[in-house]
Amino acid sequence: MLNRPITEAEVPGSQPRAATGRDVVVVIPTLNEVAHVETCVRSLLKGDERLRDIELIVADGGSRDGTQAIVQHLCGEFPNLRLVDNPQRLQSAAVNLAARGAGIGRHILVRCDAHAIYPANYVMSVADSLARRNVASVVVPMDAEGESCFQKANAWIVDTPLGSGGSAHRGGRKSGFVDHGHHAAFELKTFLHLGGYDETFSHNEDAEYDTRLRKAGGRIFMDADIRLTYLPRASMGALARQYFNYGKGRARTLMKHGERPRPRQMIPPMTLIACILGLLLTPLTPWALILPGGYLAALAAASVAVAVKKRSICGLFAGPASAIMHMSWSAGLLRQLLRGR
Repeated sequence: MLNRPITEAEVPGSQPRAATGRDVVVVIPTLNEVAHVETCVRSLLKGDERLRDIELIVADGGSRDGTQAIVQHLCGEFPNLRLVDNPQRLQSAAVNLAARGAGIGRHILVRCDAHAIYPANYVMSVADSLARRNVASVVVPMDAEGESCFQKANAWIVDTPLGSGGSAHRGGRKSGFVDHGHHAAFELKTFLHLGGYDETFSHNEDAEYDTRLRKAGGRIFMDADIRLTYLPRASMGALARQYFNYGKGRARTLMKHGERPRPRQMIPPMTLIACILGLLLTPLTPWALILPGGYLAALAAASVAVAVKKRSICGLFAGPASAIMHMSWSAGLLRQLLRGR
């Protein structure tokens, strides 16, 4: 682990230039991604001629749905594709495996997700952005899209301040230096120098890494000209589990680095506490219902506003989706803070 600032000599990309395919290793963590993995691999290897020279590693956590068979078949078509086992099953461990096993001469690491939708030439675009900006990491914005009614409402609200608290990488349109974003490309030497992802994290490993990177003097650039599309959770239960785990991961990051939550991060847990207190105090005074009632009114207004803006009744799910994100994230955060590391 790095316990000192990165020196100028160690700052990545000291000679701004376009990346070559031989510079790049790409990793796709998978676990039961039979519905998406072939489309993902083909989209990442299609386009720029430089893609013929990249190294693409699928790190699989023990899929039992045919994912591995599909990748093995694709290996016969794409000589630069490899399938490796990820016994720890976590995404953090998968990315570390690829970083440590990268071929000689590779110095740019690109992380991809099997269920995301990538634009043409995504790999070389983020690699070029990293190579010419003299930064340790390039992140990109994500644009949510939905298919089912609840998923559409989830997508419409998650990229707004009500859904994500104004995170720059959630639908952001402005390029610039950020503290955190959706991970795309890393300078491999720095990634390994910092020890890679913390493999004890099942969630929030990206934000935890960014915290260490910033403390070491590394810079993170969000390139808003390179965008990817993702499909948010399609059911209330899946969304609740996702954000509960996000909250736990954020709490672990805060405790590990001795940091305090930012003001915007405290709004959801304070809202949860206020709603609970309001309900508990209602037998003593009906005025206590102002707290949960006001929150419900705000969610209802958001639902109506989204439904009107999108001209779809599906927008009425926007309020419930926001509530699930807020309350689940807050419950995970508070639970982990109370339990400690």
